[in-house]
Amino acid sequence: MRQRAGLALWLALLLPACAVRPEAAVSSRFALFVLGTAQDGGMPHLGCDRQCCSEARRTGRTLHPASLGVVDRESGALLLIEATPRIEEQLALFHRLAGTTGRGRQPVDAVLLTHAHIGHYLGLALFGREVAASRGVATHCSQRMAAFLTANGPWKQLVELGQLALHPFAPGVAIEPLPGLLVLTFSVPHRDEFSDTMAYVLVGPRRRVLFVPDVDAWDRAPGLLQQLMHGVDVAYIDGTFYDGRELPERDLAEIRHPLMTDTMARLETTAAAKGGCVRFLHCNHTNPVLHDEVLRAAIERRGFGLAQLGEGVEL
Repeated sequence: MRQRAGLALWLALLLPACAVRPEAAVSSRFALFVLGTAQDGGMPHLGCDRQCCSEARRTGRTLHPASLGVVDRESGALLLIEATPRIEEQLALFHRLAGTTGRGRQPVDAVLLTHAHIGHYLGLALFGREVAASRGVATHCSQRMAAFLTANGPWKQLVELGQLALHPFAPGVAIEPLPGLLVLTFSVPHRDEFSDTMAYVLVGPRRRVLFVPDVDAWDRAPGLLQQLMHGVDVAYIDGTFYDGRELPERDLAEIRHPLMTDTMARLETTAAAKGGCVRFLHCNHTNPVLHDEVLRAAIERRGFGLAQLGEGVEL
């Protein structure tokens, strides 16, 4: 009964025309879900007293950090992409959408990480003995990220106790975090204090989905955006800032994310052709697209979209 409820919820949240074509009436083997859409701190954001977060605290509005989940409907295996600080709530949603029950201390079979900034890997700690006490969660990440986890606590302890089983890869090498699911790996420029930063293209039987939640401004890597977008059906792209005016007190040269306005200018033709399949996530709590319906509608008229919690793609 619970599996049927999860399927009904999943069908209700399928993306519109861009991801649902006539053949999508029959489910694909792999289904992808959006489990979070915000920047690392989510919303409400610790330390923010602006209206965006004070109003969110008053109304109970919550946005979790950017994360995806993939279920293999044949085996029931679950892949979590990014282990955020809100991992429990996100995995509860993932299980409902996937129609999964009884996972207990093994909430997922595998994790795929992009880099070592707090909103993307802190949730790994909850697989440790103080919380889930999981065993052998396959953790796929770059070689440099794996070296960081192996050398630094508390992640080091989880590796030594066998709660995480690291599967490092060389950037540019295709991997298979779930049997039958191919993932293309791309090294992208970002603030790489502790690890390098990855972008991924998930290749399913029907569609290719790009996930690049963090990257420096596109002009720092000429040609990178076109390379990432090649052959992609749905793209989840860094939308941290809209035009940079939302954080006047911060030096954006230190933060370096591409502005949504720049990304849209570069992908205008592509977005129009794909009809809403270029979708922004990792949005900062101050980003006006989260709070201004008129602005959001204008973006949608240009062929772009804002990722929504729970939306899905048949891979």
